[in-house]
Amino acid sequence: MNVTSTAVSLTVDDVPAGAAFLARHLGFREAMAADGFASLVREDTPDVILLRRGTEVLPEGFRDQPAAGVIIAFTVDDLDAEYERLKNEGAPVTMPLREEPWGERLFQITDPNGVVIQLVAWANPGHA
Repeated sequence: MNVTSTAVSLTVDDVPAGAAFLARHLGFREAMAADGFASLVREDTPDVILLRRGTEVLPEGFRDQPAAGVIIAFTVDDLDAEYERLKNEGAPVTMPLREEPWGERLFQITDPNGVVIQLVAWANPGHA
């Protein structure tokens, strides 16, 4: 198998609100959009695709299920600066900055659709 690209696809209630959140707070830009669909890109990470719940492109048994139990994690260079920036921008911090016993430093924000986004850095970069 030769993987040429990677994307995370999430089923959400409000595609425009999710897209605006990712653009404003995480620097994504909208590459494509249509009714109930948005593809968001950055040069340094996989694409994020937002699909409106109930859309027919999803298998019938999954069309009405929202994204749940999913955390999108981004490893960043300066976690402390990102934490302060996102707080100052008014992003909803739903888990404050903390360090786990295994050396992972992290915090979480949550988008308007309830999608949890975790920003991470390693206390000892050799762990990554």
